[in-house]
Amino acid sequence: MYSENRPWGSFHVLDEKPGFKVKRIVVVKGGRLSLQSHKHRAEHWTVVNGTATVTVGDRVLTMKRGEAVDIALGEKHRLENMHDGEVEIIEVQFGDYLGEDDIIRYDDAYNRT
Repeated sequence: MYSENRPWGSFHVLDEKPGFKVKRIVVVKGGRLSLQSHKHRAEHWTVVNGTATVTVGDRVLTMKRGEAVDIALGEKHRLENMHDGEVEIIEVQFGDYLGEDDIIRYDDAYNRT
């Protein structure tokens, strides 16, 4: 459907209908998404390639291919690639609004607000 490049890598929207969106997120070596939360959506992440460092609430998880995590509505979370090669996850978003502007950033390596 569409893709966007970001300082940490890229995302690719695979499908979108009312109430859900499916993305493939690619994080380059050393890339890190902002520590963030969302007011309108929950997310489910499945690692499909590489080793991901995932923060969810107070937990920091090292996740490999086939492992998955649920991120509740309003929960702080982050995805990082601290290993060699790229990390790819499939993200399924669920909620009443799935726009890219539904991001509350608490910490960002790229100085985005």
